[in-house]
Amino acid sequence: MTFYSIVLIAFGLAMDAFAVSVSNGIAIPDFKFSQKVKMSIVFGLFQFLMPVLGFLLGRTIVDFIAFIDHWIAFALLSLIGGNMILEAFKKDAEGEISMESTISNKILIFQAIATSIDALIIGITFAVLEADIYFSSIIIGVVCFGLSFIGAVTGEKLGCIFKEKAEILGGVILIGIGLKTLIEHLLF
Repeated sequence: MTFYSIVLIAFGLAMDAFAVSVSNGIAIPDFKFSQKVKMSIVFGLFQFLMPVLGFLLGRTIVDFIAFIDHWIAFALLSLIGGNMILEAFKKDAEGEISMESTISNKILIFQAIATSIDALIIGITFAVLEADIYFSSIIIGVVCFGLSFIGAVTGEKLGCIFKEKAEILGGVILIGIGLKTLIEHLLF
């Protein structure tokens, strides 16, 4: 497998993480630099680890994982997105929309898992192709880190534009990503 093929795969795998990062950037007011870096590291780390795990698991569970991966991603992203939409309608004492100022570690891990399930399958594919899994996974993780950070910055800019509707938009984006993943796997 060529370097360019691995980079293209890395960009393809990172698109969901990029979109979720945009959503987080939209939904979190005053998204701090350290929060963006933390989120990007977690997303990149999961994108690195999942292909390695898939590679190690090999073909023994490929049929099982391929059968449910899209359902897992859909469920996790829909739950997180739905919760964001519900939270947007909760009023604080002044009657303003209450928006979280950070992402909890639990939500961050759920997002990282949901956006990296496809990377697990890629790892199984890499095992079949006898690719260098560690080199490939490092590239995948680094690309995901970079795109996640860019997505967070982009989302933050959009959040300033949408203001109080930002968390609703972020939730809709997450549900949309989950639905897109489900439809793609069911139809193709």
